Order: sequence, then structure tokens, then C-alpha cells
Amino acid sequence: MTTRAPVPSRAPEHQVREPRWLPLLAVAVVVSFVWVVGRVGRRLALDGTVLHLLGGWVLRGRFDVIWSPRVVLPGLVALAVALAGPSLAARLRWRVLLAGSAVLAAGWAVALALTSGWHRLPEPLSVRYEYPFDVPRVGSIGAFLSTFVDSVPADSADPWTTHVAGHPPGALLAFVLLDRVGLSGLGWAAALCIAGGALAVPAVLVGVRAVAGEAPARLAAPFVVLAPLALWVATSADALFAGVSAWGVALVATAAARAPGRAADVRALAGGLLLGLALFLSFGLTALGLVVLVVVGVHRARLGWGGLVRVLAVAAAGVLVVVAAFAVGGYWWVEGFSVAGDRVRSGPSYADRPLGFFVFANLAAAALALGPAAVAGLASLRRTGLALVPLAALVGIGVSDATGLVRGETERIWLPFYVWILAATAFLPARQRRAWLALSAVVAIGIEVIVRTEW
Repeated sequence: MTTRAPVPSRAPEHQVREPRWLPLLAVAVVVSFVWVVGRVGRRLALDGTVLHLLGGWVLRGRFDVIWSPRVVLPGLVALAVALAGPSLAARLRWRVLLAGSAVLAAGWAVALALTSGWHRLPEPLSVRYEYPFDVPRVGSIGAFLSTFVDSVPADSADPWTTHVAGHPPGALLAFVLLDRVGLSGLGWAAALCIAGGALAVPAVLVGVRAVAGEAPARLAAPFVVLAPLALWVATSADALFAGVSAWGVALVATAAARAPGRAADVRALAGGLLLGLALFLSFGLTALGLVVLVVVGVHRARLGWGGLVRVLAVAAAGVLVVVAAFAVGGYWWVEGFSVAGDRVRSGPSYADRPLGFFVFANLAAAALALGPAAVAGLASLRRTGLALVPLAALVGIGVSDATGLVRGETERIWLPFYVWILAATAFLPARQRRAWLALSAVVAIGIEVIVRTEW
């Protein structure tokens, strides 16, 4: 009895003829781009333009070097992963690798945050612009959903705080439900966000395995764990969004990788339900649909058009179930998107931020969050199905950037896309892998030491 179609378990390409200079050139170009954008941002700030980056020029956060013995902790984690990570990822049992990658990703994110002290874990959620601030306002869940849109406009009688108003109600609802099961307080809220971000790592590995086999997933594992994006896993709500959406994509990918049947349908439906929930966490996650199409589309030759449509249709049914449930509760996603867009555009932090600068600054912040290994991996892509995954995530980022609604703070906002771009690290030249892994860790620690990021 066959329940899962065979997927070749091999590296994306033989790495004998790879031009070793290409990843180096790509990183040099991106470093130059980030430097130029930073210089432009500095000049704008000096000329009086309010960038709303808390003193930063690309990332949101002020420059303030904090060098203490606590930096040893993330340094030790990075050293251990850089030295032993690739070999362990190649040898460990698959399930152990998945569990271990999540634990290590959480540990790396926490270790980075602790460089500035224990207060850095819950502190980002303590400001009045974040979701926990509005948790006490929510009474009946039904009344909350049916009246949510009424409080989105800034000039409403009792407007939601900034982040709540700019997102669907599911984002605030996650923290409300956490509070109502007895896990109240900023510490538990931070734990929820960190857990979500950490769980995105095994989800990506599962998705990569479904698309291209186990070997590429094992190659990418240390890089997904040790990426600089961990700086915003501890602690921002977007890390939670990344975890929910990543598992939605991964489950749909595994459905497409299996032989058509009930087991595949169950996975596709479960993936669709999670993707539906993701739509009610952040409006911007609609662009992840491109990644979903890719992880299913790579199996078209085996599934045929009928099998491909079946997987997508079952997943879409899961999404529609969630949309219908919120609609019955009184919240219509399309209306919410329109009203939230008006709230964002009416805010001073939107009007003051020059679009011509942030179109590029958004991408510069993304490059810092992804790290040099991801950039080098993108430059090493080969013509395989797996290469389409990071490219689809890049297109999703491009769509978000082109809307003009996102102006700054993309180091956290695009976390759900970054985790899939990191799949490109599976293509890195074998002899360069440890060096890129170490360099990404150095970038993460450097940012943590030099910049007081808001999250």
C-alpha cells in the first residue's frame, strides 16, 4: 500500500561546476545596496524628514552599542551550530531533526534577546501600540467580531491601537484566547510569539522535503535556524504569523507530495484551515498564495492537472471554512481590508514616510533580516522545482513592497516570507556552507549589539 509518492532525496544540483564567485558577488552587491540606502536614510533624517524608525536609517531602532558578557551566550550557540549543525542535520533521524530545529531556533532567538537583558523578551509587547494593550477591551467574542471594524478608523469613538487596527481580528483574538485559558501577562504573550517563530523552522523543512526530497531540507536546516530574522522572533507577533502560515504551506505541500487519496485530502484541508487562519492574522499573507501554488505545482507531472486541482480545491475549501466562520461571527474580510487600508493611509507615520525611499529601504531591511547566507543561496539557485519556492516568496515580498502600504519595519512584517526564502540555502556551494552560516550569525549578533530594535 502506497500513501506517499516517492520524492527524490538528493541535493538540488551537483555542485562541481558552480561558480564560487557568484555568491560572493551577490553578497557584495547587496551589502553595497544596504550601505547606500542607509546613507540616503541618514541624509533624509539630517534634513528633517521623519522616517519613524526611532533613529534608525534602515531598521527600526536607535544606534546604541551594548557590549556585555551576555553576548557570549548567542556566540556559543552560533559557534555550536556553525561547527556541528551541518553534520548533525545530515545524520539525525528526521523527526529528531524537526524537533531539534524548533528548540534550537527558539534558543537562538532568546539568546540574542538576552544580550540586552531578560526584559527584552516581553518588553516589545508592552507598548500601547501592540496587541496585549487591547486585550482587556474584548468582552464577548461574538460582539468583538461583529463590531471590530467600527473601531478601526482613527477618528472612531474608541479606536483600536495601531497594530490591532492594521490587522484582521484574528491577531488580537490569539492573545485574547491565550489570556482566557489562564496564560495571561506579557511573558506568556512573548512565549506564544517565540514558539510560533520557532515552529516555522520545522515547517519549512517539511515543505522543502515535500518539494525536493530530504537531502535539500537537511542542507537548509542549520541556515533556517541561525538566520538573523531570529532577532524579530523574540519578540514580535509576526513570528506567530510566520509559524501558522508556514505550517499551512507545509501541510499543503505534503498533500501534493502524496498519492491522491483520503490522507492527502486531510493534509490539504488542514493546511487550508491554517492558511485561512493566517489570512485573519495579517492581510499581507495573501501573497503567500504564490508559495502555495509553487509547492503544489512542482508535482504537476506526477499528479496531472486533475490531481493538482484536487489538492488546491481541498485546501481552498479549508480557507473558505475559516472565512465563512468569521463572516458568520460578523466580520467580513474584504470590508476589513478596505477599512484597515484607510486607517494605515490616514496615519501620520504613513504620510510622513517618503515612498521613494521606503520602496528600497524595505528591501534593505529584508536583506539584513535574511542574512548573507540567504543572499548567497539565491545567487546559487539552479533550475529545479525547489528554486521556485524562494523565488515565489520573493515575488510575494515584491507585491507587498509595490503596494506602497508597507513603509518600514519589514524586518518583522515579512517574516512569513523570509522563512521560505531561506530554502535557497540548500543550493549553497558545499565548501562555503560553514562560512556563510557563521557570517549570518555574526550579522545577527552585530545587529543585536549595535541597534536597539523595537522588537
